[in-house]
Amino acid sequence: MPAPRTDLLEPYPGPVEPEGDYDRLLLDGLDLAGADAESARFIECLLRGCDLDGAELDHAHLVDTTLAECRAGMLRARSGTWRDVTLEGCRLGALEAFGGSWDRVVVEGGKIDYLNLRDARLQDVRLVGCTIGDLDLAGVRAARVRLEDCRVGRLDVTRAQLKDVDLRGADLRGIDGTAGLKGATISQAQLVDLAGALAAHLGVVVR
Repeated sequence: MPAPRTDLLEPYPGPVEPEGDYDRLLLDGLDLAGADAESARFIECLLRGCDLDGAELDHAHLVDTTLAECRAGMLRARSGTWRDVTLEGCRLGALEAFGGSWDRVVVEGGKIDYLNLRDARLQDVRLVGCTIGDLDLAGVRAARVRLEDCRVGRLDVTRAQLKDVDLRGADLRGIDGTAGLKGATISQAQLVDLAGALAAHLGVVVR
């Protein structure tokens, strides 16, 4: 989904605050490290090149909003509601987004060492051309999720409920909770790579 047009956005110099309302704003290159925007609302905003290290977006609502080329060692967005959101070319050590709701979210390019979506609800989510060290989907309820040209160091689908989840575009290096793959589509090559894990899950001895 395209980023909001910058000529239609009002430049905003900061700061951000808990329960703040931010509508059609451009936050460009801001130092928001450690900022507390818990339960804030970002509507049709563009955060471009911002330092979000240690920022708090817990329970925040992001709608029609793009985070482009942002960076953080840790970004907390627990129990948040994200709808029509794009993360484009971001470099994040960890994104804590467990317990949240992601609807029509795209993660495109960039690198996330640890993407924690435990117990989240995901619908119409795409991960495209990105590198993720650990993708934690334990306990998620996910529908229409697609990974395209991604590299994933480890995928955890323990207790996951998947429907129409396409993993064929991912280079998967390891997986936990293989029983949670029910409802996912994988390629033949991935099946070969995951054979050991599947055999262990089924209690099959291969000699």
